[in-house]
Amino acid sequence: MEIKEGDLVARYSYHCDIIFRVVQIKNGVADLVGEEVRLAADAPLSDLKKINDKEWREYEKNFRKQEENSYRLFRQQARLMREKNEYDVSEGYKEKTTYFEMRGRVLHMDGDARYLEKCTALYERLGIPVYGVHVKEKEMPEQVASLLSMVQPDILVVTGHDAYLPTRGKENDLKAYRHSKFFGQTVREARKVIPQLDQLVIFAGACQSYFEWLLRAGANFASSPDRINIHALDPVYAAAQISLTPFMERVSVIDIIRHTFTGQEGLGGIETKGVLRKGLPWKEANEPILDE
Repeated sequence: MEIKEGDLVARYSYHCDIIFRVVQIKNGVADLVGEEVRLAADAPLSDLKKINDKEWREYEKNFRKQEENSYRLFRQQARLMREKNEYDVSEGYKEKTTYFEMRGRVLHMDGDARYLEKCTALYERLGIPVYGVHVKEKEMPEQVASLLSMVQPDILVVTGHDAYLPTRGKENDLKAYRHSKFFGQTVREARKVIPQLDQLVIFAGACQSYFEWLLRAGANFASSPDRINIHALDPVYAAAQISLTPFMERVSVIDIIRHTFTGQEGLGGIETKGVLRKGLPWKEANEPILDE
């Protein structure tokens, strides 16, 4: 069966474990990006199986179920955080004290336009203010400074597609990664603008990214400690947890990990303060943190 750009495929050599979309074919080799995970790869056409509609529906069904479970867990956590905030604002008094929240604003730079659309929809569902921009990974270092100046975010997410290629070097060799170099350079350029770790909280990385390099570059949170694949929405849940944590409290790295799909094998980071600020009075009804 002929394979062309835009088709959904899987690799026989990896037991068809991940479904990719073909983005380019050149000299009998296809460039691939994960349809649900932030992995970039390439493979000869002879190694690819074209995925039919039935196979895709079953694959997608499993991911949608997982996404809804993660959303429900995060919603429960967010409501507990809101109850705590209400108690703190009223200083424990029984009478209701209305207040407002200034949630952390996110600048989300994504190398995949389709993933950016999915992420933006989830930010909106979670009630997180976001400015999303599609930028190719190689162009991110050149554009981040001007975007920071324009958006003035509290949180920066730098993500897209990546991969660790053992044939190019060991895990501590930056040349063995597709896009970790550009993610790290982007973080460094951002730190030239805002050096303080708690003034701008940065998440960087994608599937199999060089975790240690990204932290050294200045990221607060990054992927991927065990060089595994991360889900397309993992960066959103990390950013949302930071956005909804009051600035006088530390963001729990464990909580960040708990609300992602891949856990501590896929994401990690350092102690960081939250960015949410509370104020009062508020004369209108509070908007819900999350939709129902």
